[in-house]
Amino acid sequence: MQVNCNGQRGRRLFMIQENLRIVEENIRKACMRAGRDPKEVTLIAVSKTKPVPDLTEAYEAGARDFGENKVQEIMDKEAVLPKDIRWHMIGHLQRNKVKYIVDKACLIHSVDSVRLAEEISKEALKKNVEADILIEVNAAGEESKFGVSIEEAPKLVEEIAGLPGIHIKGLMTIAPYTENPEENRKYFRALRELAVDIGEKNIDNVTMNFLSMGMTGDYQVAVEEGATLVRVGTGIFGARNYAISEKGQSPQ
Repeated sequence: MQVNCNGQRGRRLFMIQENLRIVEENIRKACMRAGRDPKEVTLIAVSKTKPVPDLTEAYEAGARDFGENKVQEIMDKEAVLPKDIRWHMIGHLQRNKVKYIVDKACLIHSVDSVRLAEEISKEALKKNVEADILIEVNAAGEESKFGVSIEEAPKLVEEIAGLPGIHIKGLMTIAPYTENPEENRKYFRALRELAVDIGEKNIDNVTMNFLSMGMTGDYQVAVEEGATLVRVGTGIFGARNYAISEKGQSPQ
C-alpha cells in the first residue's frame, strides 16, 4: 500500500496557510481595536522543534520571520532553507554559543546580562557584523523565567549601550502561561511603559522600536498593548510535545 505523500503535504500546507491567515486576521483586528496600523506588527512563526518540511510549508504560505530557541536548530535550518528568511533567536542564549549565531540571527531577543552582551559584541566585531538585540525582561517576576526585572532593566540598557558592534532595539518578555489572556495585559502594558521610559532617556545606540511580546494564547492582547513582534508557534504549526520542559520556555 502506497502512502500519498503529496496528498499529506498538500493538507499540511493548507492547514498552515489557513492558520497563518487566521493569526494575521486576528492581528489586524487587534490593531483596529487599538487604533494601530497592522503593518507595525511582525508575525514570527515559532518553529522550534519543527522539521524543515514544516518550515518550507510555512515559507510557501508567506512566512519570512522564524523564531528558534536553540542555536543548533538555526544553524541546521538556515543551511538548507531560503536565504531571505529572517531568523530570530528567541530562546536563552549561552555565551559559548554566541559565535555560531551572531551572523545568522537578524535579532537576538534574549539578552539579560552584561556578560552575554559583551560576548555578542566580541563575536560581532570578529565577524564584522552589527548585531541587533532586545533586552529580555521578566515582567511578571517569575522565578522560572530568565530576564531582568523591570526595575533593573534601565541600568542594564545603560551598561550595554556603549558596547561596539551591537544595537539595542527594544525589549522582550515571556508572559506567564494562562488560560485567560487578559491576565497578562498588565505585564504587556508594563513592558510598553518601560520602553517609553527608556526611550525618553535618549541613550546613544538605543532605540525602543521593538516590543517582542505575546504568544499563541495571548498575542491579541499583546498587540492591543503595543507589541511590534509576536511569537506564534502552536497557532501556526499545531501543538507540540511539551514532555521536556525548559526554564523560561512557555508554549509559544
